[in-house]
Amino acid sequence: MKDYCFGIDVGGTTVKLGLFQTDGKLVDKWEIVSRTENGGQAILPDVAESVLLKMENMKLSMDDIAGIGIGVPGPISADGVVPHTANLGWGYKEVTRELSELTGLPCRGGNDANVAALGEMWKGAASGHRSGVMVTLGTGVGGGIIIDGKILTGANGAGGEIGHIHVDDDVTWTCGCGNQGCLEQVASANGMVRLAKWMIETEGEVRTSLDTDTMSAKDIWDAVKEGDEFAIRVAERFGKYLGLALANIAGTVDPEVFIIGGGVSKAGPVLLDYIQKYYVKYVFRGCRSARFVLATLGNDAGIYGAAKLVLE
Repeated sequence: MKDYCFGIDVGGTTVKLGLFQTDGKLVDKWEIVSRTENGGQAILPDVAESVLLKMENMKLSMDDIAGIGIGVPGPISADGVVPHTANLGWGYKEVTRELSELTGLPCRGGNDANVAALGEMWKGAASGHRSGVMVTLGTGVGGGIIIDGKILTGANGAGGEIGHIHVDDDVTWTCGCGNQGCLEQVASANGMVRLAKWMIETEGEVRTSLDTDTMSAKDIWDAVKEGDEFAIRVAERFGKYLGLALANIAGTVDPEVFIIGGGVSKAGPVLLDYIQKYYVKYVFRGCRSARFVLATLGNDAGIYGAAKLVLE
């Protein structure tokens, strides 16, 4: 009887690991350093060593473990191949094959944002739903799409890259992807600050309690809650961009629920109010009933979703 599995979430600084019961109960979680030097060649051996050590300490045999799921930053194919991952130092890498050979356990892989979405759908804010879209508002804008309980990966493993949906023709600065006018440029944590500064550049002097030289996205949302008129206008525009993008996504995949996570989501329910207002304005009538919820698993979403990969 295979009662346990591992969920691994690989990041550029740390690797998060979780040992789960197959019913989804988290037994233990821990982290190791992501050793990205030398093309990241030590990352998977370090993961394997940590997994095998945990099994030894917990007195678990190979027969007890259903497998290992792993989430990685960047595109990964259905057969676990990563073409290139800049912040890990990897070029072409057969991730799941290598990890399986190192541990002797079955392994399945997915993009980290997609895997986090799967985690929230399984044991987080969207538990009980089968189709949903997770939006991660952090340094950038990430996304994961789950349809009928399965990750939508796309032909190149790039399904759910919603941060690069085009939302504005007038944006004059360039996104990290090389395009201009991406959602990520105006709706991430950094993007919201850039949006505010762009509005000031366009409008001239504005009246606000914000320190416009040092403001953060958190500062802007705090000012919104205090009734600052300029901050509210920034929030309106932020909500319009996100509402429009999610309306377009809804018209394509018709999800039951949108899960909003990442650092910006700590602003709380007020954030959802601005997004939903414009979502309802722009979305096809048949998709208006989609729920909006705040993510609940935080940094553990990735390990939950990775574990779920091997239980499918």
